[in-house]
Amino acid sequence: MLGFTRAVRAAGVAVTHDRAAGFLAATAEVGLGDRRATFVAGQATLCSSPDDLTRYAQVFEAWFSSRDGLPREQPAPPSTPAPTDLAADERDADGQGEDAEDADLLAATASQAEILRHRDVAAMTPAEKARLAAMFATLRPRPPLRRTVRHEPWRRGRVDAARTLRASMRRLGEPARIEWRHRRTRPRRVVLLVDVSGSMSGYADALLRLAHTITQGTTRSGGARGGRARGGRVETFTVGTRLTHVTRALASRDVERALAAAGDVVPDWSGGTRLGETLRVFVDRWGRRGLARGAVVVVFSDGWERGDASLLGEQVRRLRAVAHRVVWVNPHRGKDGYEAVQAGIVAVLPHVDDFVAGHSLATFEELMGVVEGRSRA
Repeated sequence: MLGFTRAVRAAGVAVTHDRAAGFLAATAEVGLGDRRATFVAGQATLCSSPDDLTRYAQVFEAWFSSRDGLPREQPAPPSTPAPTDLAADERDADGQGEDAEDADLLAATASQAEILRHRDVAAMTPAEKARLAAMFATLRPRPPLRRTVRHEPWRRGRVDAARTLRASMRRLGEPARIEWRHRRTRPRRVVLLVDVSGSMSGYADALLRLAHTITQGTTRSGGARGGRARGGRVETFTVGTRLTHVTRALASRDVERALAAAGDVVPDWSGGTRLGETLRVFVDRWGRRGLARGAVVVVFSDGWERGDASLLGEQVRRLRAVAHRVVWVNPHRGKDGYEAVQAGIVAVLPHVDDFVAGHSLATFEELMGVVEGRSRA
């Protein structure tokens, strides 16, 4: 039954661990001998949208039907013994036949997942995008950290003279163990600016899913040094012909609900591109208020600017003056033959700290390290 849930997930249905556990519990209640009840139990626990129902029905028919040599047969009730093959029974008795089949299935699944990790998001089919959406759960974002002026006890670092002296006084002046301290760390704010213009329409959905993953993962992360640092704060905006604050829309734990909420508040999907003007609005309204001050600002855009490219470069320069780091993510950066010749990219490159690719799940994973500070592009 767990193999069936993996097959449903491979077909594009977002089957989580909780949904798989709910399916097992439901089938345990209704019994595997009732085909209709098993089908309905899977619909109720594994499917989350109308699009999932068709995929689920196809996988259920293929998995439990014995016609055309399909991979699995419907489980037979205990009172009705199924015909057996002696050679197959002998192989299953020592587990070799089942182990070989499982090994081949796992190898094929792993190979397909690895290929999908490096595929260009804009070139994927709807079924591949559905599988990719489930693979976003493999990303593990962590907030970038900054040192504060406050200190805390630690195993090494600088000598904490005050605590060492107090310990000696408690021992009536006798030498005591030397106490150490180090500066505390706190998460830095992360600001995401996602271009949703027409030239970025093929990547907008994946980038907003990535923003949701960073929002949920970073805010729950414990940070470094034994989990003392609390989760960081992530702010997300969309840019195109206007600037839209979508942080509240992406706050939902359910990614599909979060994306639907973001779609309701963003009025300029697949529109024009006025990056210079929208970035000026962001710097004037949010940068001076401190939202971008000391933060890691990540801009997702291909740099196609319909307006004045010099205005875009000037606004990125102003943004860099208040931010800790500015990371520019271009979905065409990692493709063969790409050259940074667009006027917008040429204008912003002198003012960004990192210029990285962002067209596949593998590049998204590398971006996590750049944002956290583990690697630099």
